[in-house]
Amino acid sequence: MDFLDPLLLARWQFGLTTLYHYLFVPLTLGMALTVAIFQTVWHRTGNVKWLHLTQLFGKIFLINFAMGVVTGIVQEFQFGMNWSSYSRFVGDIFGAPLAFEGLLAFFFEATFIGLWIFGWDRLPRRLHLASIWAVAFGSTLSAYFILAANAFMQNPVGYTINAEAGRVELTDFWAVLTNPVVLAAFPHTLFAAFMFAGAVVIAVSAWHLSRGQHIETMRSSLKYGLWFTIITFGLTALSGDQLSLVMVDTQPMKMAAAEALWHTACGADASFSLFSIGTPDGTAEVWSLRVPYLLSFLSTHSFDGCVEGLHDLQVLYEQQFGAGFDYMPIIWVTYWSFRWMIGLGAASTLIAVAGLWVTRKSAKRPVAPWMWKIAIWAAPLPLLGSLVGWVFTEMGRQPWIVFSLMLTEDGVSPSVPGWTVLISLIAFTLIYAALAVVEFGLILKAAQKGPAPLPEPGSPEADAPSPTSTTVY
Repeated sequence: MDFLDPLLLARWQFGLTTLYHYLFVPLTLGMALTVAIFQTVWHRTGNVKWLHLTQLFGKIFLINFAMGVVTGIVQEFQFGMNWSSYSRFVGDIFGAPLAFEGLLAFFFEATFIGLWIFGWDRLPRRLHLASIWAVAFGSTLSAYFILAANAFMQNPVGYTINAEAGRVELTDFWAVLTNPVVLAAFPHTLFAAFMFAGAVVIAVSAWHLSRGQHIETMRSSLKYGLWFTIITFGLTALSGDQLSLVMVDTQPMKMAAAEALWHTACGADASFSLFSIGTPDGTAEVWSLRVPYLLSFLSTHSFDGCVEGLHDLQVLYEQQFGAGFDYMPIIWVTYWSFRWMIGLGAASTLIAVAGLWVTRKSAKRPVAPWMWKIAIWAAPLPLLGSLVGWVFTEMGRQPWIVFSLMLTEDGVSPSVPGWTVLISLIAFTLIYAALAVVEFGLILKAAQKGPAPLPEPGSPEADAPSPTSTTVY
């Protein structure tokens, strides 16, 4: 292996920076909605504890949003630096949704974030509430445009090939925005992000409740986080089922790789392995724990459906795209990332269900300290599930950078030497490590400080619909 191979280093760098940036995306999406819900409850009830929760998780949201903006900028530069051939080939299409994301969604979101931060004592309460809902809408819209750009790489639509210019050109922007892949991937990504926000709310609440702090306030946020995680997991699973159907239609090789299915199988033979041990080269199975018919149902919504195998698809792709090339992704990566994605999300949900049970009103025993620790340390599970889900999505598309149109090896910059990519890779790794320490430290400090204490019962502040001053930023 050539460790100065520009293609290898460019892929590692883009993978590193993309996954690092995505650390902040789910919390931004989920926490924007959570803060909007908390502020709405305060607006409707006048109960000051919901204002304090709005302010606490609003701080966490703003810290995370700022870090996401900083790390996201790097992505744009890499397209021109390390992937110039790809940018020239697909820029006419890929740039359109990204332009909408930057010029429309991001500036919309940033404007209303400013209004929300500085408008506590300056805007009417309803208008101020509307501003945080606008932030939640803007962040969601931003995610949609980015996913639309990614969906073109998974399933190219709305284009024509200009053979003379050597690139694809946009013919139908609406087709790009309504790509079946983005219509399925968007809700799946969004609900998974909401799961992580719910897990963070659970962790913060559990930390304070384990220490006997802010009991009334944190009980409310804990119950919200538990139910929010459970409900959004159900929605994530349902949307994931729809995404798997689209994946079978648009990228059957990826679905076969998710199961390491080497030969086409139907019905009971199209089983789903919960755990499998194979030979080192990945071409044979030693032992596996399987559920009959499940892969068939997931792929076709029929227990008698057929799922194409890797070898059969390899023959088909050689006929379509040219012989003498391996069109399979790295099977062990797709196989295990698919299972870790499901397993981590399910584990987080089981913990939330257990949390509802042990904190129910009729519970006779207090919550054990070790249970609170599990609730705290389980916070990253949905995020890790999302990360490995993206590893599956992008690695499962390989060896294509744009499925059926451009191979990844053809998209790298031809004139960039490997040593320059290595230097920037090391630099980004060190910078991002430092930023991670700063990000975690700031969020941890805000979370441990907790909400403002509730006013004493019977005091004028307790009876007022809003506190005397709500300025916290």
